[in-house]
Amino acid sequence: MDLRRKYDEDTPAIVLAEGEFGHPEGKTANGIVMHGELFDVQAVVDSTCPSSYAGAALDWSAADDVPVVETVTEALNQAPDAAVLVIGVAPAGGDLPEAWVEAIQRAMERGCDVVSGLHVFLSERPVWTERAQQHGVDLVDVRKPPSVSDLTLGDGRGDEADADVVLTMGTDCAVGKRTTTFELYRAATEAGLDAGWVATGQTGILVGSDRGVVIDRVPADFVSGVVEDMVLDVATDHDIVFVEGQAALTHTAYGGVTLGLLHGAAPDAVVLADDPSRKARSHFDDLTVAGVEAERRAITDLTETTVAALSTWGDPEAETARTGLPAANIYDDDGPETLLAAVLGAL
Repeated sequence: MDLRRKYDEDTPAIVLAEGEFGHPEGKTANGIVMHGELFDVQAVVDSTCPSSYAGAALDWSAADDVPVVETVTEALNQAPDAAVLVIGVAPAGGDLPEAWVEAIQRAMERGCDVVSGLHVFLSERPVWTERAQQHGVDLVDVRKPPSVSDLTLGDGRGDEADADVVLTMGTDCAVGKRTTTFELYRAATEAGLDAGWVATGQTGILVGSDRGVVIDRVPADFVSGVVEDMVLDVATDHDIVFVEGQAALTHTAYGGVTLGLLHGAAPDAVVLADDPSRKARSHFDDLTVAGVEAERRAITDLTETTVAALSTWGDPEAETARTGLPAANIYDDDGPETLLAAVLGAL
């Protein structure tokens, strides 16, 4: 999926983040506000948020002028030119909460497309497609997998990419792979490099990646082929391509997705994201995090790539001493540039 082919940069938008804005479960909404290159967020909807502005909720000064309001109606009144309502949270259970139905209808009545990160697909529900047709708006489900005709098997074509490919991997879920990927892409662009990036989750797609698919919705046999196709496509237009990884190779539950992604990306270099204080896997208290060295060994045993740097939540100097890898915190002022320098040195 490439939302850039549908929407112009800075398309005015409202983000629905009810109950989760500024929290980990609101990571999609948070990411759109912090890193969005496609949508110009003019208001966030979360009646539970104690902050009146997004910058305070996220500790992100660039969003200090984005209001957080209680209802979609209030958001539409503050942002009358909004062209898109982004559903930026996916509630437990995956379905559309009944309490949101009227709010979404109101946005459609005002001419807003609905771009949804829900697990259910509004574009496949007749009641919603009829409403969209009635109001002349579109329904876009970013989690929707490619059609069967677009699924291909991986066959090693990734090695033929006419660009350097950098894959962000991790020692666990929720260690900053998407943020690291985006910040590397942005640092490369600001350094004058011709860079593009590929997203493999809904947040990256909504932020505005060059290409993207929610990779865990793709049938297992086709993960590597889908990633190959996206990387090769972006590589035709750019000199360096950054690819968002998922989970961890050593993850009991999700490692299969990670492996397919690694084979499909065929990276020239890997940046590994890690939280050194984490002992048990996120949401899996009985599973132990294998750690940097085990993950690094698995990556290099399976491919010919180089693990070039460590994106760490810990102290960078201590982590460099412990692992032997150039390390930086992606949120530090010089973090992205430090990691990029290590990557370029390894290519």
